[in-house]
Amino acid sequence: MSTLTRSSLAGLALAMSLFGTAMADALAKGEDAYLRGDFVSAMRIWRPAADRGDKEAQFNIGMMYDNGEGVPQDYAQAAVWFRKSAEGGKGLAQRFLGRLYDTGQGVPQDYAQAAFWYRKAAGQGDPDSQFNLGLLYDEGRGVPQDYVQAAAWYRKAAYQGHADAQNNLGLLYDSGKGVPQDHAQAAAWYRKAADQGDADAQNNLGLLYANGLGVAQDYVQAHKWLSLAASRSTSDQSEAAKSRDLVAAKMTPAQIARAQRLAAAWTASPAF
Repeated sequence: MSTLTRSSLAGLALAMSLFGTAMADALAKGEDAYLRGDFVSAMRIWRPAADRGDKEAQFNIGMMYDNGEGVPQDYAQAAVWFRKSAEGGKGLAQRFLGRLYDTGQGVPQDYAQAAFWYRKAAGQGDPDSQFNLGLLYDEGRGVPQDYVQAAAWYRKAAYQGHADAQNNLGLLYDSGKGVPQDHAQAAAWYRKAADQGDADAQNNLGLLYANGLGVAQDYVQAHKWLSLAASRSTSDQSEAAKSRDLVAAKMTPAQIARAQRLAAAWTASPAF
């Protein structure tokens, strides 16, 4: 049986190093072309690296098919390339492949497969995947409905600043699903998301202030948050607007004026 000599091992290491350098150069050149808006060149540069198994290039090509950049939009091709990259361990590719299964774009809709890929990306700390997996548990799609698991995944994403996860974790505390009912905790999580401009959280926080749940009853704060939520709605008759008007009926003109000033000040200088 032949054995590798020390010199042949050194030669192999050098070849692998040069191969890695060439891959990195190709990725960088493709990125330069992409950022210039030259998608055709980016695809031409990335494709050989992707064919050789580079997970970054595979993901990039998947994104180009997903967005129709330099190629006709083709979710089936996007799924092919996301899968190659996802199987190579790239978290973003795992999330995007999960999203295709979630929506049924390019692949048959399959919530169990969506959960499978979201879980892989979530395990790598991806907050969007953590939120998406929490939502599947919350709604019982692809996994058994399990509010405890939903809360656990929402919390992981919420700690990373994911506004939708913060709002949904607040909803679980508000309703006592998967966690003990705790309006103060609901208010705390709603506020984090509301401060990022999440209209649902602004509405929910406004309702807590209106009803004195988890916070001291405060119509001025209720009106402020409900107004902000209503301003982000596409409907003049949004639920937030209706709730705001009900609160306004209990307020003095001076209180309404103060609430409007607070809302205007927040809009001019939001926390996010």
